[in-house]
Amino acid sequence: MHTRRRVYIAYTGGTIGMARQGDGSYAPARGYLEELMAALPELRDPRAPAYTVHEYPTLRDSATMTPREWTAIAEDIAASYEAYDGFVVLHGTDTMAYTASALAFMLRDLRKPIVLTGAQIPLCELRSDGRENLITALLIAAHEAIPEVCLSFGSRLLRGCRSVKVNASGLDAFASPNFPPLAQVGIGIEVDRHLVLPAPAADAPLQVQPIGDDVRIGALRLFPGISAAMLAAVLAPLQGLVLETYGSGNGPATDPAFVGALAEASAGGVVIVSCTQCLRGRVDLEAYATGTGLARAGVISGYDLTAEAALAKLYYLFAAGYSPEAVRDLMGQSLRGELTRPGTP
Repeated sequence: MHTRRRVYIAYTGGTIGMARQGDGSYAPARGYLEELMAALPELRDPRAPAYTVHEYPTLRDSATMTPREWTAIAEDIAASYEAYDGFVVLHGTDTMAYTASALAFMLRDLRKPIVLTGAQIPLCELRSDGRENLITALLIAAHEAIPEVCLSFGSRLLRGCRSVKVNASGLDAFASPNFPPLAQVGIGIEVDRHLVLPAPAADAPLQVQPIGDDVRIGALRLFPGISAAMLAAVLAPLQGLVLETYGSGNGPATDPAFVGALAEASAGGVVIVSCTQCLRGRVDLEAYATGTGLARAGVISGYDLTAEAALAKLYYLFAAGYSPEAVRDLMGQSLRGELTRPGTP
């Protein structure tokens, strides 16, 4: 007798399970998502996996997510890891790429698919993208041998730590600007197998790296006229900073006070990672004098890391107890397929 595959659904909140309020707005409602799912005939089809919904005690708009919630999700998955074939995390879209990136680093030696998804339109509405996103995520989590944290939305399955939100209202709301999709979702689900990371050894246990409240990471986007005083104030309490620079890694390198603030923080152990503000492309700190000036001040290249992945990776590395010198080295290495250095596959 054929045994149905089993999928664990971690329901953290977000638009997908919200209910319409009397004033026309949407808000989470306890038990409502599971009620909606029970009414979907597709999920009663014998080809669909069996599923368990774990509704979190506080259903969050993803704008309120913090590393504390990342840790709760990671530990939740680890606690149920052996009992299920795959995992779906239902999450709001605003910070979904951050959570997908964080989980990719926090969950080491992953052998089963973890698929984040959600919706732009609540599942309760007549025209909801949530229905297709949910069914697709369940099928991928149940049946595809993808030992990665992924993000499934619209017509694409993306590597979680390569994903960014690119559209506030469109139904194909996410993209992977510097890496191809792991799968295209159309009439079928076509997985590009050569892009999928290899599975760890079968006897390798899943490891979780929690992120505590003591890790201090920040992000700052350069803009014309940014002052050295502002930069210094941002850097002062931090262990690591994602500096979103212009183009291929350029910044106001002719401003001695600005460069001095970077150099002082770097010498004091702050890891400053340059990521491009551009949607596509990579940082090359050797391309222009305004980039080499930042490099001389101690800024390191994030290559083609997304800002979301760079932030999550800094959180992960400092939480794991690495020294600033080791963090600088590891930020330039691909740990979960999150970056590609020039001259490497």
